[in-house]
Amino acid sequence: MKIVVMGAGAIGSLFGGLLALRGEDVLLVGRRSHVDAINSRGLKISGMTDAIVHVRASTHPEEGDLILFTVKSYDTEKAASSLIINDDTIVLSLQNGLGNEEKIAEVVGREHVIGGVTSYGALFLEPGHVSHTGIGETVIGELDGSITERVSRLSDLLNKAGIMTSVTDSIKRKIWEKLVVNVGINAITAITGVKNGKLLEIPQLRELMRYASLEAVEVGRKQGIDLGYDLIDRVEEVARRTAENRSSMLQDISRGKKTEIDAINGMIVRLGEEVGVDTPVNRILTLLVRGIEKSEAFRR
Repeated sequence: MKIVVMGAGAIGSLFGGLLALRGEDVLLVGRRSHVDAINSRGLKISGMTDAIVHVRASTHPEEGDLILFTVKSYDTEKAASSLIINDDTIVLSLQNGLGNEEKIAEVVGREHVIGGVTSYGALFLEPGHVSHTGIGETVIGELDGSITERVSRLSDLLNKAGIMTSVTDSIKRKIWEKLVVNVGINAITAITGVKNGKLLEIPQLRELMRYASLEAVEVGRKQGIDLGYDLIDRVEEVARRTAENRSSMLQDISRGKKTEIDAINGMIVRLGEEVGVDTPVNRILTLLVRGIEKSEAFRR
């Protein structure tokens, strides 16, 4: 199987590297500096996985049987438009936020798209080097809820590479659950500069995390997604399990990169307006992150 990782940042490089270690034919598609480092020295993975992976890398995609789509949410449409697919190509989205699968489907056709979420932890350290910071779970599923042979084969492929993966018949709910977790953790860590575990240690941040998560659950329920209020406790559990992780949004802020705030907390604000749910905490978090993005400190 020819595997193309579209958006080889931290998590894309980690997953692509693990698949290449298993002997799969992998192409990492990423930024020029990262690509050049990988092609000259190999991909270095440190942390929970320690390896130098000799894998191909390019700034442009090639035709693939499986495309792991891990680009930032704001680049979804542009990246999807550059894909080269065949009749049987599977595009597996492992992105943050809502609506990515639909955007990809509009470009390549819904029949090619599978949804997914992952709680694996990865950190981009420098071009050619990522750190594997946490082992979590990856869940994948067909957009229509069916359990197909192709999604089962894909699960087997990922599991054989050491990426713990299961199949669900309700991927939309799983994507919402991941969104609630990101809503509770990402913006607050990005604003305060703390690792995930600090959200549990500092009472004020813990309370803020719970309020933001509660708003997201309320919006999801109004949108017709059956989310239980126990999900708010699960947000804390994720923060506990990933205590030493720096969230992807904090990583973006630290590197002066645009964040996915509009697809996460900003999405809760927008959808809340549609269904009549007030979201003051998420509105403030969204405004703060947008303000940081426009600040002099961010641009430096």
